[in-house]
Amino acid sequence: MPEVAGARRRTTATLLAAQVLGSLGIGAAPSVGVLLAESVAGSETWAGIARAATTVGAALLALPLASLAARHGRARSLALGWSLAAAGAGLLVLAAVTVSVPLLVLGMLGMGGGAATQLQARFAATDLAEPDRRARSLALVVWVGTLGAVAGPNLGVPGAPVEAWAGLPPLAGAFAIGGVLLAVTAVVVRVGLRPDPLLLAQRHVAAAAAVGPRLAPGRAGLSEALGLVRASPPARLALLSLVLAHVSMVSVMTMTPVHLSHEGGTITFIGLTISLHVLGMFAFAPVVGAAADRYGQVPVIIAGQGVLAAAAVVGATGAGSPTVVAVALTLLGLGWSVVTVPASALLSESVPAPARPLVQGLGDTAMNAAAALGAIASGPLMALLGFPVLAALAGLVVVPVLWQLRRRTAVAG
Repeated sequence: MPEVAGARRRTTATLLAAQVLGSLGIGAAPSVGVLLAESVAGSETWAGIARAATTVGAALLALPLASLAARHGRARSLALGWSLAAAGAGLLVLAAVTVSVPLLVLGMLGMGGGAATQLQARFAATDLAEPDRRARSLALVVWVGTLGAVAGPNLGVPGAPVEAWAGLPPLAGAFAIGGVLLAVTAVVVRVGLRPDPLLLAQRHVAAAAAVGPRLAPGRAGLSEALGLVRASPPARLALLSLVLAHVSMVSVMTMTPVHLSHEGGTITFIGLTISLHVLGMFAFAPVVGAAADRYGQVPVIIAGQGVLAAAAVVGATGAGSPTVVAVALTLLGLGWSVVTVPASALLSESVPAPARPLVQGLGDTAMNAAAALGAIASGPLMALLGFPVLAALAGLVVVPVLWQLRRRTAVAG
């Protein structure tokens, strides 16, 4: 229908612009943010906890943002998430100025709003997508964030002149720039998503009642969402794959800047390493999406497990070389992409259409909650056992997924 086709084009253009700006705005958190945390708090453990605060913030906000989208549409939900991230960036600047650990943690929690919003945006791309192009539509929004996400970890470089001009302490300039970009992103999605893609899709699903239940926001809706996932073997596989890939990625990425710093890596090399990691996460998403649409989501998820295992082997055996660590982190980002794109599409397709917003929010919440635990544990684990053991443990996430796949195949047979 012309109305839907026009709204699809406008939605896609808005989401693409927002993903570039937003990913650039929050991109400093994985590299500069961890170094700021270690500087302010003075320990590896606090660096891990501060980085985990971003993931905790994403976990806490994912379901409320999904509930808001279910009630009032994607525009209001995405705008609120990016606004919270902008506020978080501002708090990180204040944390650097005042050397305040509480402000640091609050700021990282706020930045988690951006991480949750960035994840939700990939589902917004599927609201009006044609059924046989859902994975590609989702992957396009993931991919376009490459520019911002790759450049974001290097905001410490342009941040230095801002620090000199404004009299800010080291590492604060990156978040001053990020705060402005995130505020602009919030305005872009609030103005650009008209008509709202989710509300328009809901209006045009005339047989929604026949397709499945519309879940009410709140505890009852969450319980029903969990029930729908439990009842669907593909949804269970998708959720397990999403959660474990995210745990692996966040746990290792959290402590890589600290490990490289201890190995003599400069802030420029650390930023480049994180940029390569993010490049692996996003740059090949369209290829992954096209493969998922053509060959099926499950075979691509299996391929992703192989890439995650390879990343663990490279990271564990080459931890003493910053260059090898950079290669391992790039592979880790690629493995995350090869799992996350098809698993996200599979999760959406495996539940009734009216229930998707809350199920999507449930998936993002589970991903970030589990990853937060991994990020919190990563600092003490590296301090006690070293980076090679941390990298090896992250590779074990493939075991439950492969077991679930084998069990599913046995039942089908």
